[in-house]
Amino acid sequence: MQDNIQRLAQYWSTSQVFDEKTRTEIAGLLQSNNEKELTERFYRDLEFGTGGMRGILGAGTARMNIYNVRKATQAFADELNAFFKGPEQKAIAISYDSRHFSREFAEATAGVMAANGIHAYITKELRPTPMLSFMVRHYKCKGGVCVTASHNPPEYNGYKVYWETGGQIVPPHDEAVIRRYSALTNYESIRFMPFAEGVKKGLIHEVGAEFDEIYFKEVDKLSVRKEGREGFKIVYSPLHGTGAYPVTEALKRWGFKDVTVVPEQAKPDGNFPTVKYPNPEEPEAMHMAIELGKKLKADLVLGTDPDTDRIGIVVREGDDYRVFNGNQIGSLLVDFYLSGMKDSGRMPANPLVIKTIVTTDQQADIAHYYGATCEETLTGFKWICQLVDDIEKGRSKPYRQYVCGGEESYGFLAGTFVRDKDAVSACCIAAEMVSYYKSKGKTLSMVLDELYLRHGVYLESLATLTLPGKEGADRIRQMMERLRSDPPREIAGSEVRILRDVDAQKEISFEKGKATTKVYDQPRSNVLQFVLADGSKVSARPSGTEPKIKFYFSVHENLSKTASPAELSSAKAGCAKRLTELEAAFNAMARS
Repeated sequence: MQDNIQRLAQYWSTSQVFDEKTRTEIAGLLQSNNEKELTERFYRDLEFGTGGMRGILGAGTARMNIYNVRKATQAFADELNAFFKGPEQKAIAISYDSRHFSREFAEATAGVMAANGIHAYITKELRPTPMLSFMVRHYKCKGGVCVTASHNPPEYNGYKVYWETGGQIVPPHDEAVIRRYSALTNYESIRFMPFAEGVKKGLIHEVGAEFDEIYFKEVDKLSVRKEGREGFKIVYSPLHGTGAYPVTEALKRWGFKDVTVVPEQAKPDGNFPTVKYPNPEEPEAMHMAIELGKKLKADLVLGTDPDTDRIGIVVREGDDYRVFNGNQIGSLLVDFYLSGMKDSGRMPANPLVIKTIVTTDQQADIAHYYGATCEETLTGFKWICQLVDDIEKGRSKPYRQYVCGGEESYGFLAGTFVRDKDAVSACCIAAEMVSYYKSKGKTLSMVLDELYLRHGVYLESLATLTLPGKEGADRIRQMMERLRSDPPREIAGSEVRILRDVDAQKEISFEKGKATTKVYDQPRSNVLQFVLADGSKVSARPSGTEPKIKFYFSVHENLSKTASPAELSSAKAGCAKRLTELEAAFNAMARS
């Protein structure tokens, strides 16, 4: 066993700063000489990635526990106090989801902030990520924390960190918090105040229904079309998370009266007993909702993940129910929202749509069709919202007014009062969209085909390889190093025309045997993207919050605007075949 792992384990098994259960747990592993488990628990500190800190619950430096939550909060408090040096009162907003120990972690966060002289606004009950983002802005806080592991399995919990913008923390502050976190090796030095004492001293403030009302009024303003609500049936599943109250309440306020919540999945439950993964991206997670939808003949089936920032959409079309993927959902919502803004006379003078670099380019085509600019950011909604803030603060010119945008991982945001993906408002807009098209005699499949005829066929897919633990992290690193050191010049029979290495901030173009390099103007991130001669695009990206590496595939084929149904069908089939070829070729190459 490595000396540093042995030393850390001895510290966790003996120091009185840890409770008896924690000390006993680690002492047992030492006594049994369980080197593999001790290595997994102590080989690193929990890292801040695209969504903050996330990990398996348990004792150890590499696990999610109340001590690492306090440690992360102390690091965050130190950065807030160092950066905001003025005499004004500093505050932070805190919310939490339905996972194990979420309330305890949220109270621990408030206790550390209070002990560091920072006021804490904490929700009385579990509330979703988008509401936390709005809390930061509404209460003029310097930062925020949402205790959640989003869509991860039940053995996980996490800690999303927000800056005063209401968006998730970005450089240089995330890097500063990480440095401070890594430097805190002595848990005894962490300042902490019991939750009840913080409330008594007026440093911790619980937030309830009065804030909910303010949020719902902002969501109400996003409606763009009123047709088709009468008799429209919705089935909704919060997947045991935070969405049951805010989503159903928001839908009711939008005039959707017939909403049925899947009863087996309505109650918040950190065990997520009815699903393997509480993620609306997974077909299995939506199964119960779809079956209830079929039974009730619902027009629309909706699902949200535990912290209610991702949305799944399934729509009844005749006697069948069609599942739409994240790119399709995003494109349909962007088109519907922009058309609604235009028709209602609410489109701003310089409209802006933002998408991530792994999201379908169809959204850019849609934006341009309505006279909007479309810009790209790195993967992760924090980058979308950071660009919105940069524009508002004059750091990015010329001025553009953000209207809507999203990412392929089932995230969408309209408006600017929230600065993270918001499945509460997205559920409302999706219901408005499907009910509107139904009133016009259209299905979403028909609308998607109209987009294909207008902009060409776009098809996308995602392949994910899960490799947990230290061994998995090493394999992921080796894959990316191999792709960088020996990048492919051809994938599935098509030449690589552009290679983007986001970590190196460079873009290499290959034309007639000549390579031209230019700066790729995005913040550094461990992403490689290959643009092929046939217009296809392949991206490789290790997850910042999970033990996974993700491969994104996109194909495109232009069509005549007068193409026949047979020509459209042939183009879709051709794109599907090409997508399969790309997946097989790149996966074999990456894993070899």
